[in-house]
Amino acid sequence: MQRPSRHIASVTACGKLYGSKGANVARSAARQHRVSQTGVAAVIVTRLGLASLALALAAAAPSPTARAALYKWVDEKGIVHYTDKLPPHMVNRGNVELNPQGVTINRTEPTPTPEQRRAREIEAERQKQLAREQELIDRRDRALLSTYTTESEIDLARNRALNTIDAQVQSSNAYSVLLNKRRDELEARRKALADKPLPPAMERELINVYAELDKQVALLDAKQKEIAVVNARYDADKLRWAELRAMAAKAAGLAPASAPSPAVPPTPTTARK
Repeated sequence: MQRPSRHIASVTACGKLYGSKGANVARSAARQHRVSQTGVAAVIVTRLGLASLALALAAAAPSPTARAALYKWVDEKGIVHYTDKLPPHMVNRGNVELNPQGVTINRTEPTPTPEQRRAREIEAERQKQLAREQELIDRRDRALLSTYTTESEIDLARNRALNTIDAQVQSSNAYSVLLNKRRDELEARRKALADKPLPPAMERELINVYAELDKQVALLDAKQKEIAVVNARYDADKLRWAELRAMAAKAAGLAPASAPSPAVPPTPTTARK
């Protein structure tokens, strides 16, 4: 019975050790060393070649320990530890996972305390409020640029608003004149009656006249404050409009426009007593 050739035994051995992949590598090596002897193909694989092949296959095979992760964690005393397994009590206390080269591949933050969670919630709400305020500013800026194309348009809008208030002031003044006139008439009638009381209807009318006069004084005071608010608002709009136009010009590489000149608002009519 003919003995199997050495290379067949080598291929069989590699197949047992490393599976089909190892057998294929062994066959390839055998083919590369094929020589012709007396017309019969023979393959010679020395023991040294077989050992080298086995070592190469072993080196190429992935090692479980080479792929193992390394964990870095700090204990209660502040001591830093490096272990291949994370202790169960450190799972939620914060750790760093490193690859075999020592590069961080995952970081687990410690579970926050109730105080830390509350602080984070407050900070998150603050950031949301800031975002809402910024959105409001951006919306106002867009409206400002889309409403006015020149500074004179802002002055015209201011004058229209002040003229409306001035019309209300003049109307209140006119009404106050009538109230004062009626009050004087009723007071003269009271004086003419000497010690006699005013008729009940006239007494009620006089009370109402004084109440209306007080209302008109309060109305005029509110209108004066409204005038100050309107002027402040349009002054701010004018400055902001100039800033936005300057930023747009700078972004476009153009020369910035000159600073806005303050407009002189009309003087509303004041109350007369």
